Amino acid sequence: MQKLVVRWVVNAIALWIAITVVNFFAAGSIEVLGGWLGILFAAFIFGLVNAVLRPIVNFLTCPLIILTLGLGTLLVNTLMFWLTGLLSESIGFGFTVNGFWPAFFGALIVSVVSIPLSMLIKDELGKRRKSA
Repeated sequence: MQKLVVRWVVNAIALWIAITVVNFFAAGSIEVLGGWLGILFAAFIFGLVNAVLRPIVNFLTCPLIILTLGLGTLLVNTLMFWLTGLLSESIGFGFTVNGFWPAFFGALIVSVVSIPLSMLIKDELGKRRKSA
C-alpha cells in the first residue's frame, strides 16, 4: 500500500513539473483546475491509465517500437498523457491537454522527472528495509 501511495505522489510531482514547464513555454496548453487536489486526481487517473491500458498498447505497438528502436515509446507515452487529459476532462476533474505537442512534451517531462524520483525513493526504501 505504501508503494502505491509513493508512486501516486511521484506521479503528482512529475505532473506538476510538466504542467509548469509546458505552460511556461506555451501558456494555457495544459490546464488544471483545483490546484494540488486537481493534480492529485489527474495523477490518480494517469496511474490507472498507465496500469491498465499501457501494457495493451505496448503489446499492440511492439513492432512499431522495435522498428523505431524504442522511439515509438514516446508516441505511446504521448497517447497515455493525452488520454489522461481526456478522461479527466470528461469526469470533471479539470485536467485538460490542448493538442499533440503539449501532450508530447508533458509526457516527456513526466518520464524524465519520474525516473530519478522513483530511483531515489527505491534507494530510500531499500535502505530502510535492509536496516530493519
